[in-house]
Amino acid sequence: MNQIHILLVEDNEGDILLTKEAFEEGKIVNKISIVRDGKAALDFLEKKAEFQHAERPDLILLDVNLPKMNGHEVLEYIKTSVQLRTIPVIMLTTSSSENDITCSYKHYANCFITKPVEMDSFLEVVSSIENFWISIVRLPCQSHRHAER
Repeated sequence: MNQIHILLVEDNEGDILLTKEAFEEGKIVNKISIVRDGKAALDFLEKKAEFQHAERPDLILLDVNLPKMNGHEVLEYIKTSVQLRTIPVIMLTTSSSENDITCSYKHYANCFITKPVEMDSFLEVVSSIENFWISIVRLPCQSHRHAER
């Protein structure tokens, strides 16, 4: 199994630590990059400013409620970009708002997951993401992702 690169776009330090812990407990080793606001997410993906050497992620975990630029705006940017739209985006958020769910799918989110409040349940959800998106789903290989550019 190949290692994949996950971009976690999250501003809550507790959720960042829990997500990293859940992936570390998994049997699959992955590279996780973290940005804490929507503007930084776009800079990372476009390799701007401090992220000029950033690797393209294979999967994005995106919160809805972010500073500077919200998750819906980031998602819309990703899914309208010819270079970025093939990256799967999982909306992973505390929101269970029907508006957030509808807006996420309207902008082509690959799935919408409401974060559980309990720590054990949260760890289980992240483990399920890892099992599905890393062990089961086939993602485009590196050479095809770079050929789009």
